[in-house]
Formats: sequence, structure tokens, C-alpha cells
Amino acid sequence: MKDIEYVLPSEIEKRSFEIIGKELEEMGLVLPKDQEPITKRVIHTSADFDYVNTMRYSNDAIEIARGLIRDGAHIVTDTNMAMAGINKKRLAEYGGAVHCFMAEEDVAAEAKARQVTRATVSMERAAQLGLPVIFAIGNAPTALISLYEMMEEKKFVPDFVIGVPVGFVNVVAAKELFLNSQVPYIINEGRKGGSNIAAAIVNGILYSM
Repeated sequence: MKDIEYVLPSEIEKRSFEIIGKELEEMGLVLPKDQEPITKRVIHTSADFDYVNTMRYSNDAIEIARGLIRDGAHIVTDTNMAMAGINKKRLAEYGGAVHCFMAEEDVAAEAKARQVTRATVSMERAAQLGLPVIFAIGNAPTALISLYEMMEEKKFVPDFVIGVPVGFVNVVAAKELFLNSQVPYIINEGRKGGSNIAAAIVNGILYSM
């Protein structure tokens, strides 16, 4: 038990971030100041330092996202897990709320009838909210593809996209659609990501405001 570090429960997160900061310093890595709290929270969530090299931020992404939240933007996720992980109380302080349409019965029925994914129908529902929306996509590349198709068809333009779906089928290509778009984004290149990463990014933005 000599290697066990005894830390008060209330101090565990603080200690974790101290360790992350120390290890980044030992690697000689310095994160851009605005991106630092978000990338560090992603590392904290995943214990994966690869994100230092794969996270991509569009110009002024953090300040744009903060501005949207201050103006009452809502968050739309592609999983209930991501929705559960986002600090809804903090978001509500700015007038926002979190939505996920994936589990709604009528969404599933429409997706089956049209032979498309529930993520596609969910993004179409989100486009009809009539509100400023930050999309936090951590699971379904088809959600990103659907958003991009609506943009191409000039039906809808998302205010901001957090694109971190995880997996093997269409994941990399779907992310690249937004890396080459004019929409403000936070994207993780490659196969890694997940609902927990999407939530961590949103919380990283909220906690740094």
C-alpha cells in the first residue's frame, strides 16, 4: 500500500488536474491558454494524453462557444449519456437547457419508416428548435453527416459543433466535413471520442466561464 496516495474526496479532481499539468510539463507540452481547460478536462475524463495532439479548435472557438452560452444557447446531444454528463444546473444559469431526441418514440418510428438513423431524425428535430444550438456529438457520425447535408441543402446552419464521435464506420470522414467548414467547431481527429468526451468538452467550456 506504500504507493497509495490518500486524498480527500473533495480534493480528488483538483489533484487529478495537478497530475495532468505536471505530466504535460514533463512532456514539454504547453496548451494554448483558451484551450487548456477544455483539453485538460478531456484528458481527465479519458486518462488519454493523445488528445493533446488530436483536438482541433476553429479560430476563437472557445470564446464563440462561451458567447453562445451567455446568450442562452441550448445544447443538443446524440446520446442520453452525454446529456446526463453535462452540468445542466450551470448551463441553466445562462438560460440554456440540454436536449436529446434519440430515445423519443416518434423519432424511432420516423427513422424506421424512412430507413435512416435516429441520429439523422434527431438532428432534423434540433434544427426546428428555433434557438441558438451547440451540438455535442459523441457517438453517431450520422449526426454530423446529417447536419452537414442540411447545410449543403441550405436548410440549416448549426451555430457550433462539438464533433467527437467514437468508432470505425464513417467516424473520421464525418469529422473532416466540419474541419473544412465555416461552422465554429471543436473536433477530435481520428477514431477516438465518445459521449463522455462530448460532455467533458461542454463542461470544460462551462467551468471556464
